[in-house]
Amino acid sequence: MKHGLVLGKFYPPHAGHHLLVRSALAACERLTVLVCASSVESVPLADRIAWMREEHPEARIVGAVDDVPVDLQDPDVWDAHMAIFRAAVPEPVDVVFTSEPYGDELARRFGAVHVPVDPSRGTHPVSGTAVRADPVAHWDFLSEPVRAALTRRVVVVGAESTGTTTMARALAHHYRSRGGVWAATRWVPEYGRRFSEEKLAALREVRADADWTHIAFTGEEFPLIAARQNADEDAAARTGSPVLFCDTDSFATTVWHERYVSGRNPEVEALADRVGHHLWLLTDHTGVAFEDDGLRDGEHLRPWMTGRFRAELARTGRRFITLTGPHEERLSTAVAAVDALLAEGWRFTDPLPERR
Repeated sequence: MKHGLVLGKFYPPHAGHHLLVRSALAACERLTVLVCASSVESVPLADRIAWMREEHPEARIVGAVDDVPVDLQDPDVWDAHMAIFRAAVPEPVDVVFTSEPYGDELARRFGAVHVPVDPSRGTHPVSGTAVRADPVAHWDFLSEPVRAALTRRVVVVGAESTGTTTMARALAHHYRSRGGVWAATRWVPEYGRRFSEEKLAALREVRADADWTHIAFTGEEFPLIAARQNADEDAAARTGSPVLFCDTDSFATTVWHERYVSGRNPEVEALADRVGHHLWLLTDHTGVAFEDDGLRDGEHLRPWMTGRFRAELARTGRRFITLTGPHEERLSTAVAAVDALLAEGWRFTDPLPERR
């Protein structure tokens, strides 16, 4: 076959969709995948196109907005859909690949052959409806970019030596121990700390007696730190469970910029707003001993930083709780908050209903 077509909502894409596309690619000289989204759906068309392009770079992925109600028995409704399909894919189509009962009629209207691919869903027992209803139960059917988009990201923030790393690790361990899909739960270290270690090591190459008091930061360094933190989170979210724990984030970098440089940094704040986090856990400094590990010098600033984190979290409307008390109490409080977040589920709007 010369030109093949795969058409669907891909809301969101899953393993069944990818089997369909790969089967079509193996049978055609060239393949067009048409992603159709209605304006009532909560996953943007652009995201679905990007996810499909990443998964299938050999195919041509195009998109269209289709707000025509679905009625497989109404010829006029079919005509309206076909006008949208033809506008998006104007060239002749030789073969249409589907896993749907409407495949024969769709192919007939394109003047093409219909090739059914796993219509019984025997290879991948999954559907877009099932994924939207319960992403966790169908996590293994989702590709990496979709997982990254759906992962619930929980951030631990706090002043120096208040246990953010300890808490992020403990939470990841707690959820991994639940097994199943949760066994892949990951946590993301603070990139700013690695940056600081490398900065001090570089200074010691030219000044052997250098210590943390000799380090000075510039405003230009903080956007680099924030961007790398975002990238590390995205990479981890692709291969983990439905929840990801982050030891600080690009939002926290805005407060660290205040602490080391003073003032706000619009570039860092823009980076902080680019990533969709869902819950922040603020580790209070009260009752936590300060430990100088060679990269800290701000024990006297901890009350101020705790206050700044709390104020900025509130000002920007971020969902957060404060962790207080001994570690076991903090962990218990954090787990309860994360479980509540996960229990809320994933809110997908329904697609346009099918008329019967």
